[in-house]
Amino acid sequence: MWISPAYAQAGEVAAPNPLMQLAPLIFIMVIFYFLLIRPQMTARKKHMEMVSNVRRGDTVVTAGGVIGKVTKVLDDNEIMVEIADNTSVKIVKQTLTDVRNKPQPAANDQ
Repeated sequence: MWISPAYAQAGEVAAPNPLMQLAPLIFIMVIFYFLLIRPQMTARKKHMEMVSNVRRGDTVVTAGGVIGKVTKVLDDNEIMVEIADNTSVKIVKQTLTDVRNKPQPAANDQ
């Protein structure tokens, strides 16, 4: 009697904008692309170009840290590398981490 019942107001509630709900997800995807995916694709492209340009006489470093000189390019996937005198091994090109070109002779400035 002293307390009257409270009734909810009948008002219109605005529907949330679907674009605003997806904005954080889209923002995260853009950040992932520019910080993770794009640099990885660039590095992979650079590595593939380096590996495809291996020539006889180049000094190479393998993923295991072995340094040797390319003696023969067998096919698109394999090369022969001389790691010591009269010791050659067959190596898969994709395992190369660095390709150093043929050593340049020292300049004679006399």
